[in-house]
Amino acid sequence: MGSKIKTFAILFLLGVSLFINSPVSAEYSNIVRVGITDNKFQNVLKQEVTIYGTSDCDICDKETKKIIAQVPAETEINIRNGVTGLDVIVNGRSATFRDFVVVCPRGVLGVKDLKRKGMPALYHGAFELVQKPDRRGFYLVNLVELQEYLKGVVPNEMPVRFGLEALKAQAVAARNYVLTPRTQAYDEFNVVDSVASQVYYGVNTETDLSTRAVMETDGIVALYNHEPILALYSSTAGGYTESYAYAFSDPLTKMFPAVNKPYLVAVPDKSDFPALDEEEKAEEFYKSKIPSFDIESPYYRWTKEWASGELENVLKTTLPAQSKTGFVHPAFKQGDALGEIKDIKVMKRGKSGKAVELELMTSKGCYRIAKELVIRRVFQKDGISLPSANIIIEKKLDNYGNITDITIYGGGFGHGVGMSQYGAGYMASKLNQPYYNILRHYYTDINLGTLPVTVCGEEVKQTFWAPIGRAQLIITNANAPKITVMINGKIHEFPINKTIFQKEYKIDISRYIEDGENTVVFYPPSLGRSVALYVELVEKYGTDYK
Repeated sequence: MGSKIKTFAILFLLGVSLFINSPVSAEYSNIVRVGITDNKFQNVLKQEVTIYGTSDCDICDKETKKIIAQVPAETEINIRNGVTGLDVIVNGRSATFRDFVVVCPRGVLGVKDLKRKGMPALYHGAFELVQKPDRRGFYLVNLVELQEYLKGVVPNEMPVRFGLEALKAQAVAARNYVLTPRTQAYDEFNVVDSVASQVYYGVNTETDLSTRAVMETDGIVALYNHEPILALYSSTAGGYTESYAYAFSDPLTKMFPAVNKPYLVAVPDKSDFPALDEEEKAEEFYKSKIPSFDIESPYYRWTKEWASGELENVLKTTLPAQSKTGFVHPAFKQGDALGEIKDIKVMKRGKSGKAVELELMTSKGCYRIAKELVIRRVFQKDGISLPSANIIIEKKLDNYGNITDITIYGGGFGHGVGMSQYGAGYMASKLNQPYYNILRHYYTDINLGTLPVTVCGEEVKQTFWAPIGRAQLIITNANAPKITVMINGKIHEFPINKTIFQKEYKIDISRYIEDGENTVVFYPPSLGRSVALYVELVEKYGTDYK
């Protein structure tokens, strides 16, 4: 009986298929849909897969949510792409189904022959099998509660040795990222389990400390202007993060530089670091190991070298590939004559010194290369892209002024926008900074709180972790004179005296908040009125660490 109840509960939750991206909606789903890739973290479309449960499994019809088959523990469920649906084979017996869901109420689900960190891949939640409309293949989608998803992300996105507060910062950033991803490449799921989204390896990679970090940031997201932010992060910024506009193009229009995001602007690790958008400043910074929060990263500073002929051969391959992105002008096509390299120079830099636009001059033409990822992929060494675009280019000339060798000095690993993971680790372990100070360093002018919701017609329940037991209600849009809230089991009624010109109204609820886990229930105002609000954490924090 308990198994059937849990199965029904899981299927009821899975009925909400996608996140609703309105920041003031009460309908954010607590379920994350993750596309599971192969052992190389490349292919998400499948022709065949075998799954199993560590306990008895139920195969359920996605539409009706009824159990259509039950499978004993550790029994292989082989699924193959078919002409009229998905062919399911269990113990030699086969049947054909349309889209369906597999749940394991008393255990976890596994994928045969799939490894994560050398261990069998096991997952909380359920598996949904989704065949493409053209029948060319199907997706294996893990439907998992947000907190359980984060437990499988945090220890794989950040080394656990960085400590609890750094892991908490990572947990909040990862929560934000899955709620508000920059792009969503597939309609069938929110994210994939690889670096294309966030690294998610499932149950076997969870650790006690990273799980604690997830639990002790429960319900908390980073907010700007009452909306969840796009919480980008990378391994190593190199001591100075870059603005969103100078690293990313617009995902829809492909415009570059993109429209900036005010919370993703260039931030130096130390307040006395100058802007590095001038060549001399950038060279001084990236050709030395000036102490910064990222200094313990193995990619804090690095060097790549090519003989001119070697780099010319690289460019003959990389330029055609990267021309397809639209960020190489004029486009270089396969088979075009490249000629000899005459000069390479950075034409524009961001405040972090990141190369935004680069000019390549050869005996056959002149090419402009823009955008950090394109630049990194053009200048490959041994088939591997540059760690970052925070680069200084030096050319060695012969007696006739011809380039014989090229050296690139660089700093950082990744796009360098938002939180630097190595920097977060340093701030936590060496500077003893709490997670909220780490986040506020990397994301400019943010607040931390629960997801904003609009309450109208139905009550809304939220749980959240308050690190020092202080919080306030932020009301952003009120169509009622008062709001009724249950806080940790006790009902309170608060008047709303917000004027028509007032953008927000704050109510201090610290006296009702406990250190640790808290629960609030927002009750709908009477007579069909509505109120948009959320809980904001209030912490004591400063910037003495800079």
